[in-house]
Amino acid sequence: MTIQVGQKAPDFTATAVIDQEFKVIKLSDYLGQYVVLFFYPLDFTFVCPTEIIAFSHRHSEFKSLKTEILGVSVDSEFAHLAWIQTDRKQGGIGDIEYPLISDLKKEISTIYNVLEPNAGVALRGLFIIDPEGIIQYITVNNLSFGRSVDETLRVLKAIQYVQSHDNEVCPVEWQEGDKTMNPDPVKSKVYFSSVG
Repeated sequence: MTIQVGQKAPDFTATAVIDQEFKVIKLSDYLGQYVVLFFYPLDFTFVCPTEIIAFSHRHSEFKSLKTEILGVSVDSEFAHLAWIQTDRKQGGIGDIEYPLISDLKKEISTIYNVLEPNAGVALRGLFIIDPEGIIQYITVNNLSFGRSVDETLRVLKAIQYVQSHDNEVCPVEWQEGDKTMNPDPVKSKVYFSSVG
């Protein structure tokens, strides 16, 4: 199955750790809000905790944008819980502000086409899904380097802007408050003439 921007995000049901408790959740539980669904290789590794903690530190910014973050790896919910209960100075992540989902059977990683079959873990895939459940953004990093929370927020804000403003698009490096343009051969010249 190929996953593409503009398609309905495949639904799934899985066990997550939320506030140090196990809870069965479905992606469709989050319809009506934006979702940042991100995959990471494994608990108790090296780059992964830096990403998970960074997203947790910025969770309130995502919440203010009506967005939930969901982290997924091929670990069990028991491994997630142990990692959360391990102090950060000892390689754990401590309490975080969003669910960590178990994909032990590798079904979610497979349907989102991020499973690295030789290593048996997920690549660093990140999907932004809109309130109707449509995938608006996909990025996939290799295992060795992390993603940018700032860039994720920038893209999320751009998606939200164009979805709430008909006939406007966001140019390169667009940041909240920057000029947008009308995607029309004549009307776009207003933007181009202003940027020289």
